[in-house]
Amino acid sequence: MTLPVGTPHHIPFLAGLGVRFNAAANARSEIELGVRPDHQNSWDMAHGGVLMTLLDVAMANAGRSSDPDVRSVLTIEMKTTFMAPGRGKLTARGHCVHHTSTMAFCEGEIVDADGKLVSRASGTFRYVKAAPIPAQCRDGAGGN
Repeated sequence: MTLPVGTPHHIPFLAGLGVRFNAAANARSEIELGVRPDHQNSWDMAHGGVLMTLLDVAMANAGRSSDPDVRSVLTIEMKTTFMAPGRGKLTARGHCVHHTSTMAFCEGEIVDADGKLVSRASGTFRYVKAAPIPAQCRDGAGGN
């Protein structure tokens, strides 16, 4: 079972994409992805779905890290703005700007290797404090 680098969570989709988890603490997170040909659209840039995935995951991890009792989060809604082509190494950062006992309100952005802003998003996430641990994750791999 392959885990994305740097995360205890078994998320096969992210492992397949090649996402690298750098940090998730104190209501902030950072992940990276080197854009491969299979991530690209017909214009040789990262597909919008890849960018939205990075933003969703960065914001979700920021929201999760803002409450130590949270096992997981569920995306309720997300708004994304695309500003520039995503090419090369992309870094997505998430920040939880506010949270309640049941919800996290987050923002995220993606920059390229030169620090150029590629995309921004905002999202709302519902906390799941008692999610069951999937069988394949009971050996310390964590839940989703």
